[in-house]
Order: sequence, then C-alpha cells, then structure tokens
Amino acid sequence: MPSKNIAKNTICLWYDGTALDAARFYAEVFPDSSVGRVTRAPGDFPDGKQGDILTVEFTVLGIPCLGLNGGPAFKHTEAFSFQVATDDQAETDRLWNAIVGNGGQESACGWCKDKWGLSWQITPRVLTEAFTGSDPAASKRVFDAMMKMGKIDVAAIEAARRG
Repeated sequence: MPSKNIAKNTICLWYDGTALDAARFYAEVFPDSSVGRVTRAPGDFPDGKQGDILTVEFTVLGIPCLGLNGGPAFKHTEAFSFQVATDDQAETDRLWNAIVGNGGQESACGWCKDKWGLSWQITPRVLTEAFTGSDPAASKRVFDAMMKMGKIDVAAIEAARRG
C-alpha cells in the first residue's frame, strides 16, 4: 500500500549536485517553504558516487518538489517557471532582490532566474488583475508598461491602469 505521506504529484527539478543548496535557499526566501528528506545514493551512478546526495524533498510556497542531483546533462529553461503572486511592491522587491542578489539574473516582464537557472515570475496581483479586468484599454496600457520593465513596478502598473 502506498504511503499517505507522499504527494500524489511532485515537481521534480534536475540539478547538477546543488539540489540541497537550492532547497535551502528557497526555504529561506519563500513563505510556506521547507526542506524535507535528503536521500543519498545507494550506489554509484553516472554523475555521482555511493553516498552522494541523490534527491532532496522540499516545498516551495506549499508546492511539493523533489530536487534530483542528476548531473550536468540537463539545464533548466524558461519553459518551466514558478509564478509567484505578490501583494505589493515590498514583497515584489524582497523576492526579486533575493533571487537576483544571490547570483541570479534579471529578465523582462517580471521574470528572473536563480543561480541554478530556474526561472521565476515575480508577479504582483495588480498586474494580473489588470490583464483579467473588463477594460481592454486599461489592459493594453498595463501590458505596454509591463513590456518595458524588468522587475515589476507596482505604482507604474497602477498608473497605467488608471490611464
């Protein structure tokens, strides 16, 4: 009988030996995040030896993840990202600055990458609300404003929404 403690669906993220470092960083930066069980390899494998950390169970914003230290064969791409809804500029700044300031890199429209190459969309709720609102002109103004941004500027988004 399967264990009831194992999540039905877990996101598996591939790392090159740095899964525990990444999990610890996420647990420090994001609320409702933690590091769980660390499993060591029971034998040698193509990119590691018996006893090396093979997997790390962790949670990011309540989402169960498994970090797999699979080696250098695969890299993260923007085809997968965590989209984090923020409530205000302070939260947006804190998360963005933590990711970028820890060896990450800025991108456009609220996207950034952490130092392990994983993409994050730091998305203020006001931005999402503007896109899903009933005023197409306001949506267009907000979209145009967002297209010029790296980190999202909440005040500029609100100003664009108002016109």
